[in-house]
Amino acid sequence: MSDLLSSKKTVRLTEKILYGGLGKFADSLNDGPSFISADLYDNRYFYAGNEKFRKNPSKNAHWSLGYSIVDLTPYDFEDKDYYLGGYLTPDNGFNNRIQKVIDKMQCRIIALDDNSGNGVSFFGTIDCIGTGNADIRIIRRRFADLMKYTHPDVKIASVNVFSTHAHSCVDTQGLWTDTISTLLHNKKKNKKGKGTYLSGADSEFMYTLCTKVAEGMLKAYESMKPGTMTLAVKDIGTDYFNNKNRKSATSLVTKITRLKFTPDDNSVTPTIIASMGAHPDVAGLPTSDKEGSGRDLCGEYIYYMGEIINKAGYNFMFFNGAICAIYMSCGASNDGVNFTRRYERSIRFGKELGRITLALTKSLDEIKADPLLYNEDEFENDAKVSALNNCEYTLWCKDWTPVKETSVKPVLNIRLKEVRISVTNPLIQIVGKLNLVSYKVIRENDGTYSIVTEIGFMEIGKNLSVVMVPGEFCADLLTGGASLKADGAFNGVDFPYPPLTEIFGRELTAFGLANDAVGYIVPDNDYVLGEFGNHYHELIGLGNNAGSTIIKAFIELKEELGV
Repeated sequence: MSDLLSSKKTVRLTEKILYGGLGKFADSLNDGPSFISADLYDNRYFYAGNEKFRKNPSKNAHWSLGYSIVDLTPYDFEDKDYYLGGYLTPDNGFNNRIQKVIDKMQCRIIALDDNSGNGVSFFGTIDCIGTGNADIRIIRRRFADLMKYTHPDVKIASVNVFSTHAHSCVDTQGLWTDTISTLLHNKKKNKKGKGTYLSGADSEFMYTLCTKVAEGMLKAYESMKPGTMTLAVKDIGTDYFNNKNRKSATSLVTKITRLKFTPDDNSVTPTIIASMGAHPDVAGLPTSDKEGSGRDLCGEYIYYMGEIINKAGYNFMFFNGAICAIYMSCGASNDGVNFTRRYERSIRFGKELGRITLALTKSLDEIKADPLLYNEDEFENDAKVSALNNCEYTLWCKDWTPVKETSVKPVLNIRLKEVRISVTNPLIQIVGKLNLVSYKVIRENDGTYSIVTEIGFMEIGKNLSVVMVPGEFCADLLTGGASLKADGAFNGVDFPYPPLTEIFGRELTAFGLANDAVGYIVPDNDYVLGEFGNHYHELIGLGNNAGSTIIKAFIELKEELGV
């Protein structure tokens, strides 16, 4: 007990020093160019969604879906420096400059409508570490202009942009792009109070990205076709993902959720929409091999998951889940299979996830009859390699149990709500003042700072209820867990609100990094800035009340909707 108290005292002292030192440095800086006073905030291009939720399909309702995919890979990476979003560590010499392109950085987009008159909703998921709300507003503005010019009578219910959180694509936030040089340059400008700041993320690349995503949304709308929707959900267990580096957070969502859209016209490609809680951080880590620097652009295992699904004859759309502290395990059949390059492991893991997603409703006999799902030569080779490494090998579909697929009635309800979160983390204040990230920071009348972000709640039929959260959400806040209770939290008090599943009184799927990327969102009662072993997440988060602010906003949203 005395050791625990001593440890906590050390952590508190570290936290006090951090708040003191970083706080003084933050206070010494002038507000950056993206800071605005509270009365100047403008919420144009925020889409609130549907005013009222329907309980049943409207007369003549039917699903319509359109799909597009946009290639965001920089064509000039050999002539210009681009940087990966993630892994700025001693392992890679604090240098994230891309050396090679392995596959593609993409944005997958769907346009979805239940034809009730509530309007079309648009969803785009970008292969990247995260997309800030300011850039998402730019995408919305450009898309709104395109629609106004080409389809002025179309009612738009919502425009939503997500991130896969891939750590091996071009940095879209600015925290990993030639960081030291940018900080030093901007600090000089900040001290003088004048001059042009450098942006953290590459401004030309972000301009192109925003334009391409907006154009992709238009293409998705113009490709919309009527069809039917089905849902399948399977718990794949703990072989694939674990909660490895936040011991106090005990919840782990291990389900794959799959929506399948089948167009009425069989000449049109069907679409699979998949969601799971994943942390695509495999390819970018360096290896001991001198060629394995990890500085390779790679869409991570989400890309290869999609590749398998594409080969099966489907478009692929992906939404990430509640991913705070959630990371890849080897997978049921990855044990003992070694790879020279990290991205090779990502390829293999993605293929396996793609096969699982395709096979959710198939029997083992059906799986074995499909050469895309069951490649006997590949499995035999992997088993041999595993045996040479004195490891056991388990085929991914061993003891497989299929799940049932249910029809989804054409009801699409979506509502979004703006939320103002205080920025109490001095490190994030410094990042904002030195203009590394693309956010509009609100200067409140009392001198404090906040960021306006968004939450959302969506119903797809009565089969699937979705909460949309703007960062890396701790799963304990979604389904409950030890860190919400006093005896499991660092600060020794209870979290003031129940988890979202209790608040809404139903099973929920989380779509994370939704319409923003505000970093980690953890329970206030388990927030501590001075313990980096199990609480490094607090370093990359807005502050000590982000968790309660988000949950309170969901409570208000539920009351407004009456659901």
